[in-house]
Amino acid sequence: MDNRSPLHALPANPRDFGFFVDGRWVEGGSRETIIRRSPAHNVPVTRITRCTRDDLDRAVTVARKAFADRRWSGLAGVDRAAVLLKAAAGIRARLDELALLETLETGKPISQSRGEVEGAASIYEYAAGAARALHGDTFNNLGDKTLGLVTREPIGVVGLITPWNFPFFILAERVPFILAAGCTIVAKPSEVTSATTLLMAEILTNAGLPDGVFNVVTGSGSDIGQAMTEHAGIDMVSFTGSTEVGRRALLASAGNFKKLGLELGGKNPQIVFADADLGDAADGVVFGTCFNAGQCCVGGSRLVVERSIAADFEKLLAEKFSRIRVGDPLDPQTQVGAIITSAQNESILSHIAGGRSEGARLVCGGEALNNGMAGRFIQPTLFADVGRDMAIARDEIFGPVLAILPFDTFEEAVEIANDTIYGLAASIWTKNLDKALQAMRRVQAGRVWINTTISGGPELPIGGFKQSGTGRETGIYGVEEYTEVKAVHITLGKRDHWVS
Repeated sequence: MDNRSPLHALPANPRDFGFFVDGRWVEGGSRETIIRRSPAHNVPVTRITRCTRDDLDRAVTVARKAFADRRWSGLAGVDRAAVLLKAAAGIRARLDELALLETLETGKPISQSRGEVEGAASIYEYAAGAARALHGDTFNNLGDKTLGLVTREPIGVVGLITPWNFPFFILAERVPFILAAGCTIVAKPSEVTSATTLLMAEILTNAGLPDGVFNVVTGSGSDIGQAMTEHAGIDMVSFTGSTEVGRRALLASAGNFKKLGLELGGKNPQIVFADADLGDAADGVVFGTCFNAGQCCVGGSRLVVERSIAADFEKLLAEKFSRIRVGDPLDPQTQVGAIITSAQNESILSHIAGGRSEGARLVCGGEALNNGMAGRFIQPTLFADVGRDMAIARDEIFGPVLAILPFDTFEEAVEIANDTIYGLAASIWTKNLDKALQAMRRVQAGRVWINTTISGGPELPIGGFKQSGTGRETGIYGVEEYTEVKAVHITLGKRDHWVS
């Protein structure tokens, strides 16, 4: 039975997009294009322009002019806030359109896309408040003749490179905070999920954002993305993606010593103690593993579980895995959709095969799912008897694959959790408050959840430890990230002359 609503239909033809610079659409013209096919249905859904480096240069020039003439940075926080609030309303007005495009390009369930679009609107509303809350400091303790001021000023032109797994939501975790700080933006979305970022440019312009403040160029990361990290006209780059590509961005940024904000990979532990509510913990672990088909940088892909409950907990997980609804993302009942690209699909299946060959015990899943559709689907997969040196315990697989690693003592749990080059996120499951807080303090991760996972709003910052990145996004920290701090000393009264 087809459970799709009329709003959730496959397009007869791919939707054409140009790119967006200086407050208006630019037609692709004779430029090459990228046709995006739905990961779940293998039908063309969007056609994206492959911009040139000359297009990037123009966008940077436009953003630089918009910053220099202070059409945005010179506004009061209340005026920036008004635009961000109108943008939030614009997102909600186009929720169905945005959610459908997000699902068609990413393969994620339509119910998830709708939730992310609604969540994105609320982030713009929060950032509107942050635009009014941003402030500097004063030092009135320097004596009667001196007053000290500390100001926060926008850093300038920001190059924003966003990934394919949460294209609209991650955009919302960056753009309104960059705008709240008073910066201008040149954004480059992933070449396979560009549509909603382009529509966001139109929404912001309709909300009153001055021309040239938010610009979007499209194309490959290896070409346009690399050029952005090298570009002397860009003052800061915010990049979200793999640690490998983040390392290249770090090296490329040395040309003009541009600041970098990096949210990179993760191999996140979910620590389950024997005193946890095991039903809640099992559900949370399954959600953390399979949300967005496991293509989630903060998803929990390592289960660090107390040995005394490991066998029973494994059975709980296997039973829940068997009941996950994997299938057509246009069906509102679907929980797990398709894998984003053929390359990602092959990488996940290769890691699963590697886990078997290294001697891990396959509990359930482990195969491509043949559901009669033309797209790419993988069964949620659980491995037990996993050694800490196995690739499935160390590599960021970015798929619905969970590795079980048992522990005997609290110290061992923390040691296993921290035994990774990454430090993006962690989840802790226990009803013992002391144990929860001690583990939270010891685990090396930028985000820690206790008795929950992948939750929260824009009030708190996000970011990673170790090779999971630098800098912080969202919250007031996410506005301050895009500012420079200036110290000002003001002398009152007549100067004491050095030369008499």
